[in-house]
Formats: sequence, structure tokens, C-alpha cells
Amino acid sequence: MEEIFIKNNNLIEEPEWKALIKNIETNFNNLETNKQRAKRKLKDSLINSIKNRTRDIGNFGILFSGGIDSTLIAFICKSLKKNFTCYTVGLENSKDIEAAKTVADFYNLNLKYKTLALDEFENIVKETAPILNENDVMKVSVGSVLYAASKLALKDNIHTLFTGLGSEELFAGYQRHEESLKENNFENLHKECWNGLKKMHERDLKRDFLISKKLNITLLTPFLDIDLIKTAMSIHPMYKIDKTNKKIILREAAEELGLKKSFAQREKKAAQYGSNFIKGLDKLAKKYNFEFKKDYLQSLI
Repeated sequence: MEEIFIKNNNLIEEPEWKALIKNIETNFNNLETNKQRAKRKLKDSLINSIKNRTRDIGNFGILFSGGIDSTLIAFICKSLKKNFTCYTVGLENSKDIEAAKTVADFYNLNLKYKTLALDEFENIVKETAPILNENDVMKVSVGSVLYAASKLALKDNIHTLFTGLGSEELFAGYQRHEESLKENNFENLHKECWNGLKKMHERDLKRDFLISKKLNITLLTPFLDIDLIKTAMSIHPMYKIDKTNKKIILREAAEELGLKKSFAQREKKAAQYGSNFIKGLDKLAKKYNFEFKKDYLQSLI
């Protein structure tokens, strides 16, 4: 199946993406406030989204960090008895590699991981930055994670990869969602989640599409399934975030599906931090006498 942001093997234009999201936007006053019913619908939507994406494919990969999103995808895929491999990359002392190994050992998942040396990471960055034609530190560091993990998958002749993209927006997983809640304004938070979804084209979809197209990889994004977006965004945000926790209802739904509590509740840093790629960029900028990471990246494009 083609993802909603792909049409005829190409990324749809940004106005079309924004119109698509605006068309399904839910009114704050009509949200689901029955928590058990919300969780039940969410669990069904998650399973259906992954079922639909695995129905007609053979072996596939999962971009795996040991966080709630990729762990839940892998857990559901295993329960559906699918054939897949998890792929994780990072620099030395990567928290994501540590977490991925722990989860994979517990569930007996097929995990391939690679701890990159700095020179290997440098080659990845030198290839990723020109693809994106960007000196944006966030985009290149996150893009480099996708690029490096995809290269690992290609060694196994795997051309289809699941990613957890979209989950942060649906379940209020970012710092800015926390900021939205500071005034205890749940309506504002709900709007922020929708705004974040609309901005995904420029911030995330374009980056991932350019890399996947270059490597001839198909990315599957179950959290950006249209029915799952509608389900998640019909849930009152009071069940998504409080002053100390994010993505609450997703974590609780994962536990009810059978995921081990410590895995469901794992606090995870963003990909560029969990992989240590951001530290790697610091080292490379310093190595080539650049004061700022973005100036080093600019030198590559």
C-alpha cells in the first residue's frame, strides 16, 4: 500500500499534505473522554495499520531504537508472525543500541546493529547532507540515522523499512507539547498536535523521502495511517501528556497489548541524541576547525 504522503511513487506537494491533514482535523469539543474506549479503539487501529502494511510483503526491516514506537511496531509484527529484522545504528556509547539489544534479547528479535567509528560516521554525513541539500543540523543528523540504518538493511537485500514517524505528533511526545501544556490549556495542546502534523512535510517527510528514494528504500509509516491519525487525534489530550509523562495513552495501550512495562515506559531521546550522532557532528566540526556544526555541513553541499 502507498502511504498517504506518496502519490505515484512521489512525495505529494506540501499544500496537498496540509489540505489532507486539515480535512480530517477534529474539533476539541468533540473529543473522546472515555479512556477505556479510547484505548480499545487505539489498539485496534494500531494492529490494523500494521496488518495492512505487512499483508503483501515478504521480509522487511524495522528502524529500531528500543523506544516505545519501534518496540511496539516490532512487538505487533512478531505477534502477527511476520518475518522481519530490526536495524539500529549509533556511535560509541549509543543509548539506542543499548536499549535495542535489551528489547531484542528479551523478545528474541532478529537485530542487526552497527556501532560506527567516527570516520564511518563522517562518510555517512558526507553522503546524507548533499542528498538533503541542507545544513540544518537536526535534519542531517536524523537523516544520517535513516541513511546509515538503511545501508545496513540493504546489505541484507531488505528494501522495505518500518519507521515510527508521526507518533510524537499524535501522542504529544515533543518538548513543545510540554510547553503548550504549561498554561494547562488542553485545547492549545490539541491545536499544537495538529499544527505539528501539518508541518511534518517540510520537517520530516521531505527529508525521509529524499533519502529513501536515493537508496531505493520504501518506508512504511503505520503511525501516519489515515485511520490511526483520526483515532489518535480524536482522543482528549489529557490522556496523552501530564507534567511528568508524555505519550501516556500509547504506553498504556502497549502494555495492554502485552508489551513489558519497562519497555512501554522507556523514556527515549530523539534519534540524533540516542544514536550520539549529534556528538559526532560536534567532533567533525571541531576536526575541520568549524565553530558551528551548520558551517561544517554547509561545506559538504
